[in-house]
Amino acid sequence: MELSEILAKCDHTLLLQSSTWAEIKAICDDGIQYQTASVCIPASFVKQAKEYVGDRLAICTVIGFPNGYSTTAVKCFEASDAVAGGADEIDMVINIGWAKEGKWEEITAEIAAIKAACKGKLLKVIIETCLLTDEEKIALCKCVSVSGADYIKTSTGFSKAGATFHDVELFAAHVAPHVKIKAAGGISSLEDAERFIALGASRLGTSRIVKIAKGLKNDGTY
Repeated sequence: MELSEILAKCDHTLLLQSSTWAEIKAICDDGIQYQTASVCIPASFVKQAKEYVGDRLAICTVIGFPNGYSTTAVKCFEASDAVAGGADEIDMVINIGWAKEGKWEEITAEIAAIKAACKGKLLKVIIETCLLTDEEKIALCKCVSVSGADYIKTSTGFSKAGATFHDVELFAAHVAPHVKIKAAGGISSLEDAERFIALGASRLGTSRIVKIAKGLKNDGTY
């Protein structure tokens, strides 16, 4: 797979608590230069970033992040506020405690409410796979499939583990055909990126692929 094809599937990500506008601006520049799918940034920078990039790059942000236990009303406000500020894509975290309790109807309803608050923008649903059993992951595939969301996503990158090949395979086997898959967290090589894509991931949440591309450019190999 060509590097440009991999980059086109990357949400170039910077979500550290200490992130500054200079750092956010830099990853926006990278996203434009390397033609990534989007940049995924904290909500407080969405408006400024959208004004900076215009139509050159999609802006993604996160809500209910990283723990997922905000109320539905708060998550809906976060989503609508982000969209009003210019966000093109929203990555939300489910209520993981509800998943452990088997509250599948409540989870589905929450996702649907947040999707409505996105007003037509893409919604990706983070289920934090490292905290779940396979049975819970499969149940959540159904929740996401019937909720109206666009993607199911493995991880926040802020818990004890990130994306695994097993989880992407599991998603691919159990989500509805219209639901796409995003692998995120710990994707550190082109080989891993290619394998995640081959297994069914349409998006990758990572900062490292652009760093690899920069290194190859400096070496004269890209």
